[in-house]
Amino acid sequence: MSYALPPGLPVVDAMTPPVLVLDGPLVSRDEVSGPCDALRALLDAGGGGSGGVVVCDVAGLGPAGLAAVNLLARLQLTARRAGGRIRLRDPSPALCALLDLVGLRFEMEGQPEQREPPLGVEEAVEPGDPAV
Repeated sequence: MSYALPPGLPVVDAMTPPVLVLDGPLVSRDEVSGPCDALRALLDAGGGGSGGVVVCDVAGLGPAGLAAVNLLARLQLTARRAGGRIRLRDPSPALCALLDLVGLRFEMEGQPEQREPPLGVEEAVEPGDPAV
């Protein structure tokens, strides 16, 4: 599992949150501390740019299973304890369905936030409709 930070000084843009790439075989219950430590280091370094957000790229996690759910739940808990949050990038449909099944809600990249209509969607008004 790859979760190490790249060598050298990070280029930090206040509008672009840092990315933690989670790939390779799924980690076991005992190996969760590595990605959590990497996430904590990003948040402690002030890399959580816009509102303490770190993007977790989960495209390379492999098949969705309870190990992935455990890892993501622990990462979310670590981020909240450090005063931040995580946003998932490229989750598979199976992983989204499994997270929904177990009742875990994550902010997904490219999806509108709760209570916010999707961009480009306008309500059609029919002639004769009363003004609200």
